[in-house]
Amino acid sequence: MRTAYQYKLKPNKEQIATIEMWLKLLRRQYNYRLGERFSWWSENRCPVNACPLVMPIPQLRDNPNYYSQKRDLVNTKDKFPEYKLIHSQVLQDCIKRVKLAFDRWFKADKNGHKLGKPRFKGKGRYHSFTYPQIKQNCIEENQINLPKIGKVKLIQHRPIPEGLTIKTVTISRKADGYYVTLSLEDKSVPASSCEVEPTLKNTLGIDMGLKEFLVTSEGEYVPIPQYYLKSQKRLKTLQKRLSRKKKGSKRWLKAVKAVAKQHKKIADRRKDFHFKTANELLSKADIIAHENLNIKGLAKTRLSKSINDAGWGQFLSILTIKAENAGQKTIAVNPKNTSQDCSNCGEKVKKELSIRTHSCPHCGIVIDRDVNAAINIKNRAAGHSVLKARGARCNGRAAKREAYTIAPA
Repeated sequence: MRTAYQYKLKPNKEQIATIEMWLKLLRRQYNYRLGERFSWWSENRCPVNACPLVMPIPQLRDNPNYYSQKRDLVNTKDKFPEYKLIHSQVLQDCIKRVKLAFDRWFKADKNGHKLGKPRFKGKGRYHSFTYPQIKQNCIEENQINLPKIGKVKLIQHRPIPEGLTIKTVTISRKADGYYVTLSLEDKSVPASSCEVEPTLKNTLGIDMGLKEFLVTSEGEYVPIPQYYLKSQKRLKTLQKRLSRKKKGSKRWLKAVKAVAKQHKKIADRRKDFHFKTANELLSKADIIAHENLNIKGLAKTRLSKSINDAGWGQFLSILTIKAENAGQKTIAVNPKNTSQDCSNCGEKVKKELSIRTHSCPHCGIVIDRDVNAAINIKNRAAGHSVLKARGARCNGRAAKREAYTIAPA
């Protein structure tokens, strides 16, 4: 099992200068290696038999790959001695990032989607570097020993559990300072494989929305915090101050940092809310059922600000990861007509979005619209979908009619 612990760093002035120098040189190296791949791709993407005959065919160059670019780091250190100050494995990890970015552009993921073309990193856009290997005893008291940087103070707000080994260490720069992220592995815990089958007893359905963050099939409500909307007044003030400063000046940089800190504060509060909500849900049921929403598509509508502020995508990712680590699982169901179908009788009751109460004229049930949707989500995850239930009732009514017709004869 893999997990990550993040701590705040307190480097001194010399260590800050070293970290900033590394980030600057690594950004240049990243852009250079990415440019090498773009250059070869633009010159050799056309087949030889499709080239125009009026122009000479250039000699094909070797395709720069991960291993050839790693070998070329020796020449880079000869021409630019400042790269010798960077740890060798950190420099090699920069080449690995170029490889991953280029592979994601050409290769589709498991859903068949390809990511966009990699972009060159502008000034201040390269925020982190990684040590692929480090000593297990690198943390002593309140300090971490980073190769070629030295012992850096950190705020270890929670100890590392015994039995976990440190695999990688990542140093990142954020709006409010520097952080270290430890990737930990516990070999005693096997890969999670949840074999629990969803039933009506061990499954909890949730319906996410903008009026309430989510409503469970048990009728419980989780209010939506709206951290961004509540911080808009403060952000407006900071943005006004920023607009009055001369771009590139020290005061402008200070104002930019103030805006970035406010955005990070909002993101941290939202993430903390998502973690706490996910923990509470997983303590109530073994399986959590939710709608399979097209969040990217919904974020392009007129409700984009509220949808992005709710952070449905981040919450579902956190919920899925925590469920896997706990031996539980999540199920995404088709959201079609979950609000329109009656959770009691299965009949379709059309209603506008402004109507927040589900009142079924067929069976007489009157419940909240979101609770009705959450129950439908739970039923579909457990294999008792409204469509199946409706078909079973139709078959039952047909059998009764047939029995009633045959009985008098």
